Amino acid sequence: MIKIAERFQISPFLVFYLIHSLQFGVGVLGFQRIIAEKAGQDSWIVVIIAGILVHASLWMIYRILNGSNGNIVTVHEGLFGKWIGGILSFLFTLYFGLVAITVLRSYIEIVVVWMFPDLNIWLFSFTFLLLVYYIIMGGFRVVTGISFFGVVLPIYILLTFLFPLQFSEIRNLFPIFNHSVKDIALATKNMSLTIMGFESLLIYYPFIKDANKSKKWAHLSVAYTTLVYAFICIMTIIYFSEEQLEKTIWATLTIWKIIELPFVERFEYIGIANWIIIILPNICLSLWCASRCVKDVFRFKQKYSLIILLLVVYLAINFTKTREHVNLLNDIAGQIGFYVMFAYIPLIFLFTLIIRKVKGGKV
Repeated sequence: MIKIAERFQISPFLVFYLIHSLQFGVGVLGFQRIIAEKAGQDSWIVVIIAGILVHASLWMIYRILNGSNGNIVTVHEGLFGKWIGGILSFLFTLYFGLVAITVLRSYIEIVVVWMFPDLNIWLFSFTFLLLVYYIIMGGFRVVTGISFFGVVLPIYILLTFLFPLQFSEIRNLFPIFNHSVKDIALATKNMSLTIMGFESLLIYYPFIKDANKSKKWAHLSVAYTTLVYAFICIMTIIYFSEEQLEKTIWATLTIWKIIELPFVERFEYIGIANWIIIILPNICLSLWCASRCVKDVFRFKQKYSLIILLLVVYLAINFTKTREHVNLLNDIAGQIGFYVMFAYIPLIFLFTLIIRKVKGGKV
């Protein structure tokens, strides 16, 4: 059983920002090509399907946690016992640690390719992770505040996706439903790395005041994220031909290259620099979840587990040297995220339903 003092808890509506801030990250800069490889002009349909699946998975998470006395660590112990449950919970530490490594290393790769080829990755990542440590040590409410600003401050960037309209061809969206069910399913799987993040609710659930009231805000957040991704996807499809999109690694950055403003010539530099405000909550929340799992499983002080995790992340980032390594990181994280969201969560949901029916109580 995990009880959190009210002074450390957050209001239910802030779950909107927590979920969106972790779903909306570095993947926005290049997810279009990944899903268009299988779905082509039907990619926007893939985004909507993925969003619906996330809503279903989120509903199951609330059903799992509403009947527990804590977070997923408590559920694991109730279902599988202390040892097996502890191992499963520790796997979540590795999972969220991998998410942090993938997001930060992918962002650094973009900075190196587009802005500073001679960037000192050791120094940059050290400075960034030092900031992450400072934020997380402020507590979960501070992490939530960073997530809030990570959603609100860069919101103007969405307006930049209207610039391609003057060069767009609406016929690129047609014919609709021109791909097989298999292609749509594979594209939806490829979308998993981009939309993952909502599952962090499994860890911070006890920190929400009147947690059941946060359900509507969580679903609103997923709906908002889905609409934003669908909007960006449609703007990309009508701007690029299918052949062009297949060869464009970071479609969002390429779109920004056409933006001309009186006060800035290369808007993609502004966009990449501003994106650090968006990925900062990604890293903070992921590492907070990872260190919190260690605390709940091993009764180990979160401060010390965080330091160990930051060291592991730092070394992993700096020993990931090539573009192939970065791609491998993204593929592994995407695969694991897919199975966590659409296989593991439904299984845990079924187990909790069965156990609660048999025992007639909470797990």
